[in-house]
Amino acid sequence: MFEWKKLGRVFNPVDVKNRDWLKEFAQAPAVVVFDKFVRVYFSCRPPADKNGQYVSYSAYVDLNRDNLFDILKVSDMPILKLGDLGTFDEFGTYPVSVIKHGEEFRAYYAGWTRCESVPFNVAIGIGISKNNGETFEKLGGGPVLSYSIDEPFILSGPKIRWFNNKWYLFYIAGKKWVMDNGKPEPVYKIRMATSDDGLAWVKMNKDLIETKVEENEAQASPDVFFYNGKYHMFFCYRYSINYRGHENGYRIGYAYSNDLVNWTRDDSQVGINVSEEGWDSEMISYPHVFELDNSLYMLYLGNQVGRYGFGLAKLDGYKA
Repeated sequence: MFEWKKLGRVFNPVDVKNRDWLKEFAQAPAVVVFDKFVRVYFSCRPPADKNGQYVSYSAYVDLNRDNLFDILKVSDMPILKLGDLGTFDEFGTYPVSVIKHGEEFRAYYAGWTRCESVPFNVAIGIGISKNNGETFEKLGGGPVLSYSIDEPFILSGPKIRWFNNKWYLFYIAGKKWVMDNGKPEPVYKIRMATSDDGLAWVKMNKDLIETKVEENEAQASPDVFFYNGKYHMFFCYRYSINYRGHENGYRIGYAYSNDLVNWTRDDSQVGINVSEEGWDSEMISYPHVFELDNSLYMLYLGNQVGRYGFGLAKLDGYKA
């Protein structure tokens, strides 16, 4: 069983000044480790427009490697531009997962557009950085992974990994929309695709994680790492309706696998939950696990799915 010790909130977007595009939320944290700092990529929003509509951007914050609560830098601009008129990422880039592969930095991100009958649709794009991961140029105007016969809408939540000389992309795919007090809410499950080059993907077309709390359980943020001879996945899940509070809100789940294809879910081993009070007392979600200097850490979101930033936990008893 994992035992995570919460260390506190690391970053609150409310504290950022002079960034009119970064006013709310610090969602879906994802790490790239550098020699002297840890770069945490996340997604954020400016205030809503006059019609109450949002856009979302992706950014980063650099943390002192020797003290992860010491913020060295917040990105001066979004790492990705929004898409052109009518493209899949016209209104947002959320969330993003960055990987350093050789000398190249790649960002896999969820680009979303607004819809008429439902609020949005999402597909997965890719960008390449030529300035050490500070900004990324898209490879084209369209997605690298999009809707298909088996996955008709909402391909989102990308987590890019490199295992056994192969690219793995863990993501979520929409299953249905359900109505909650007249508002459509999406139900999505965790899936996976593989690739030899990170560009041409073969979808597995299979839900990886069994459903536990209800038939319409929504799952997100599949974060996978290899440790002690097997693969571990931390993810988050929620009820399909009335989930923006404590009772049905996001929680973190856990599963393990020997082959990355067949997963056993056992949330009893997760070792982290909401706090009794404070910024993460209603929900806890979007885990990201990373190793740093012989310790294993988890970044995660708190109440309102990261409106007030992300926190840090450390695994007790970890042996690299």
